[in-house]
Amino acid sequence: MDRTPVVSSNLKSVGYNANAKILEIEFHNGSVYQYYGVPLNVYEGLMKASSHGKFFHAHIRNAYNYKRIR
Repeated sequence: MDRTPVVSSNLKSVGYNANAKILEIEFHNGSVYQYYGVPLNVYEGLMKASSHGKFFHAHIRNAYNYKRIR
């Protein structure tokens, strides 16, 4: 999945597959996680947030099933 780099102290890049509703996040430590069932508006909110890390922790981290893929 293609990811877009973001300016964040925690997140390095973010990708999204709208058809599958999969959000993919790469962290600065090199790990990559996929979050499942994430609606488009949540992805858009993450990308528009003034703090990507705060948005992630408030709206994504404990809200969706996920899997570490790297």
